[in-house]
Amino acid sequence: MGDGLALGGRPPLVGGGGGLGGASAVSLAAQGAAVVLVDVDESNLEAAARSAKEAGGDVITLLADVRSPARCRAAVEEASRLVGTPEIFLHAVGRNIRKPVLELADDDWAAVLELNLSSAFWLGREVGRRMVQRQYGRMVFVSSVSGLLAHADHAPYAATKGGLNQLLRVMAREWAAFNVTVNAVAPGYVETDLTKAYLDKGDNRASLEGLVPAGRLGVPGEVADAVTFLASDRAAFITGQVLYVDGGRVLV
Repeated sequence: MGDGLALGGRPPLVGGGGGLGGASAVSLAAQGAAVVLVDVDESNLEAAARSAKEAGGDVITLLADVRSPARCRAAVEEASRLVGTPEIFLHAVGRNIRKPVLELADDDWAAVLELNLSSAFWLGREVGRRMVQRQYGRMVFVSSVSGLLAHADHAPYAATKGGLNQLLRVMAREWAAFNVTVNAVAPGYVETDLTKAYLDKGDNRASLEGLVPAGRLGVPGEVADAVTFLASDRAAFITGQVLYVDGGRVLV
């Protein structure tokens, strides 16, 4: 990435320190941003902080659970105290429960919706309030090809990603006049800690690779590159969009 993507000390808040969130936090930090990374898993935070340092950047870590409106408000307030009002926001919080619809328990459904979609609304609303007041902001959400495709055994996950795509469009429409852009990256099949166990079972890896026109799975850095672009002023006239980072998966 060239100087045109330099983020010059801008304070991003990144929610989710796993594979995609962690990689994106490192990428943003490498471009000069002062990143606060929020996660409930301390090992994710430590790994991202180490990687950022190795890449010449800095990630400030914040241990927090974002599964309630109050906790989300507290996380945003603490991030603002640490580095200033967030000018960049990335939501990369999520999980998947792979079960057929008829085998999903009520608690399964509620847990995925709360973490994947409600936390996006709670955090996005709180950060968006601050961005609108400052009349500047770059918001990016991690969606998925599952928000468009009908994968079996993905009902709550797919529902949250489809809902997220529409939520960000409404945010984008409401905040465009305040120089706040709201977009998403939608990865296809990417090798992360979240997907590793599934990919290592049987012929799952080969089966998924066969569904991708590019003939391979993605890596977190490729998603992080797209996030960094959307967080930069190179993307100032892009809002309300879902950018598929999928090797062509949604084409077939």
